[in-house]
Amino acid sequence: AAAAAAAAAAAAAPPARKKRRKPAEATPPEPGPELLAKAERIRVILNELYPPPAPVPLDHIDNFTLLVAVVLSAQTTDGKVNQVTKELFRRAPTAERMVSLGADAILEIIRPVGLAPGKSRRLADMCAQLVERHGGEVPSTFEELEALSGVGHKTASVVMSQAFGYPAFPVDTHIHRLANRWGLSDSAKVETVEADLKRVWASQYWNDLHLQIIYFGREHCPSKGHDVALCPVCSWAGEGRVKSNPFKSYADPNANPNPSAHGSPSAKGAPGTPDSNYKKRKGIISYAERKAELARIKGEQEEES
Repeated sequence: AAAAAAAAAAAAAPPARKKRRKPAEATPPEPGPELLAKAERIRVILNELYPPPAPVPLDHIDNFTLLVAVVLSAQTTDGKVNQVTKELFRRAPTAERMVSLGADAILEIIRPVGLAPGKSRRLADMCAQLVERHGGEVPSTFEELEALSGVGHKTASVVMSQAFGYPAFPVDTHIHRLANRWGLSDSAKVETVEADLKRVWASQYWNDLHLQIIYFGREHCPSKGHDVALCPVCSWAGEGRVKSNPFKSYADPNANPNPSAHGSPSAKGAPGTPDSNYKKRKGIISYAERKAELARIKGEQEEES
């Protein structure tokens, strides 16, 4: 009787729903000749403004200190990171020393950077993992790097490209913004933007382009205070896509009578009218400043030797 009741209940039950398969993502079309020509013109401009090799703006001594600096750079300026890593690397230049230092001591050193409490804990955990899994050395694969505490795909890409020379295209906020402005990608997803950029430029250019675009975004194509007509790329590549949003002091010469406050007086405009979008911002390191700093450090090292 029990078996018959169970069979009747099973027959009366609604049929199980079949799981819908997610449609496979369509392979994006190959970039056309016009897009490739635009990308090449942009690359030539970037090479003229920032001759390769473009310098990494973060101070570091080796692969380990580069990894630490990149982890610290999230949501803070490179200038601020360089301020705190000077003392941090003096006290803990290796993963083993960082573990001995501990999260609390790390926090006291890096407190000026954004999100310092979480970063100090993740750094301590990451260094313990480096010691336990890799003998204190920085691994050289994406899989091993992204398995570390506090290391996402962008951080791993920076380390793979700048420490190991592996072609990668880390996408930060500047690169994402410019890729959209220039019509090289129209996606809001970082992963898609990365894939789009990799399709329009050959892999031998990725590591330099990543840094060149960051410098360009800071100096010529900022998110705020951007005048399309003054941008070496948006002035022609962003037509119909990018709108100017200059600071009031830029748009109104009377509000900024001091030419030294922004660039030099323009021959075409009133005193104080900018001739580029560059405006020195606190903590932002320009390409010229970084090259000069590295030349100074190299000169001091040669004198000591």
